[in-house]
Amino acid sequence: MTLEQEITQSKFKSEYQKLAVNIIYTHGWLISKQNEIFRKYDITATQFNILRILRGQQGNPASISLLQDRMLDKMSDTSRLVDRLKNKGFVERIICPNDRRKVEVTITDAGLGLLSQIDEHEHLFEDALKNLSEDEADQLNVLLDKARG
Repeated sequence: MTLEQEITQSKFKSEYQKLAVNIIYTHGWLISKQNEIFRKYDITATQFNILRILRGQQGNPASISLLQDRMLDKMSDTSRLVDRLKNKGFVERIICPNDRRKVEVTITDAGLGLLSQIDEHEHLFEDALKNLSEDEADQLNVLLDKARG
């Protein structure tokens, strides 16, 4: 279905305006698909993003600022997200003994276990985009990178 049909808008000011609306609409569509999986595990996409970053640290702690820098959603309140993950037992917050203002975050075994369970559904993330060939996906990645300059 075309963007115009999806949002019942027949005309845009320009192709650039249509592109911006299309990217925003598609973002919401993808998040909705992901949330179907995340709901089963009682986490959000941003919490999942933090857990994946921490898993990528391979046991090394991460500061709140490192997490913020690497997050997909830069507007998120990283400290609050980490607190929620801590309350669920998926991460540990450790106050640095040398600098009490610095907090280091590590993923727990429970957090790694949760990611392993979600990894079993990873094909569903990709399946949402299977209307594109691998070459088209590559081309779209290049174009999106180019758009961000």
